[in-house]
Amino acid sequence: NNCSSWGKRMSAKSFDYTSMGFITFDCLGWPFTAIPEGGGCYLIDELTLAVSGAAGVAAIAAAKMGLRTQAVGGVGPDLMGDWVMQRLADFNVDTAMMQKKPGWKTSSSIVTTRADGSRPALHMKGATGSFVVDPKDAPRVIDATVFHLGGVGLMDAMDGAANAALMKQARDQGCITTVDIFAGSADDLPDVAAVLPWTDYFMPSIEEARALSGLEDLEDCTRFFHDK
Repeated sequence: NNCSSWGKRMSAKSFDYTSMGFITFDCLGWPFTAIPEGGGCYLIDELTLAVSGAAGVAAIAAAKMGLRTQAVGGVGPDLMGDWVMQRLADFNVDTAMMQKKPGWKTSSSIVTTRADGSRPALHMKGATGSFVVDPKDAPRVIDATVFHLGGVGLMDAMDGAANAALMKQARDQGCITTVDIFAGSADDLPDVAAVLPWTDYFMPSIEEARALSGLEDLEDCTRFFHDK
């Protein structure tokens, strides 16, 4: 019965999954040990490109699992943005709600992975901080069984009241809501706290949970966020 009910909810919406927010172009290299001095060069074993970010990765993962998926965010009219759009399309992710405007730059990263799995990165903030969901487009954006907001803390134009309003509207329309973040300190807490009242599943890393709450014990962190 539960499976039947879930199936009916899935089919009632245009999409199974909306992934909105931080969508970035990444260049990834492995294994990284150190930056060469001056104009030196170190050889690495692997180099690849990826659509990443808390919304970009989620969109592709959902599509690979067979969900009807749409991506909502921004890219620039540049080579990185063109590649991101093409790569999303390769996985049959709907990109009708992706925005591209003159003057924007695609959010992009150079990610280096050490043999121990740690990943120091260089990131250029871009269109993730510029795109805005027009209220007239909100019904299309939240027309999904699951609405995922990924990258709170980097969505400069949407963080705070705008994201909170969209999340509330999504919940009111029966969406299951999930939130992932990009938060490094308690300064990001207001943007996170703004959406928590309408969040079903909140997914900070342990490091982010501690940074936001100022607490160390994980049970204390959990209570801190539940209270919000």
